Amino acid sequence: MFSGTRPFEYKTVVALLFSGIFHLIALLLVFLAFSDFFSGLWNPEIEMVTHVIKSINNLIIALAMYELGVGVGKEYTSDVAGESIFVSVRRTISRFVGTVCIALVLEALIMIIKYSQLELAGNLYYPVAILVACALLLASLGVFLALTRRVCEEDQLSCNIQHQSASATQGSAAESSAAAQPARA
Repeated sequence: MFSGTRPFEYKTVVALLFSGIFHLIALLLVFLAFSDFFSGLWNPEIEMVTHVIKSINNLIIALAMYELGVGVGKEYTSDVAGESIFVSVRRTISRFVGTVCIALVLEALIMIIKYSQLELAGNLYYPVAILVACALLLASLGVFLALTRRVCEEDQLSCNIQHQSASATQGSAAESSAAAQPARA
């Protein structure tokens, strides 16, 4: 993770710490989901559907925590040459908001199934509100991506030009030192 040319940075250590915490929580939630599921198999007093729903909820939250950990770890520890911070932030936000939207839609569908099984049609306002909120979140993400597209394209183009000029400078320096070597001999 740390290259020989990169100095010790406080923000990198803190980012790795938070990334590790998020990954640990994700693993804990996966373990909890399997524990709930298998306890439902051996405990016939409680409906199996309840255990399945709890397990799915825990797995969805675990996925969101995992994505958050990956995003935090990548944003603050990445040393990708030529990659713009704008491009990286756009990609991370898109992936995280997509995961959150999937989690929200699955949660709403689970609530709809649960309320229909328990004949609580009056409570269907809650999952519908979750679906509307998810639609607004996706629309907001689309607006964000549309508004930042030009900035990212311009920034990426300038990064590519800088990267190409740096590699051309290194290439010409290597050629001139190689040409100077035989002249000395």
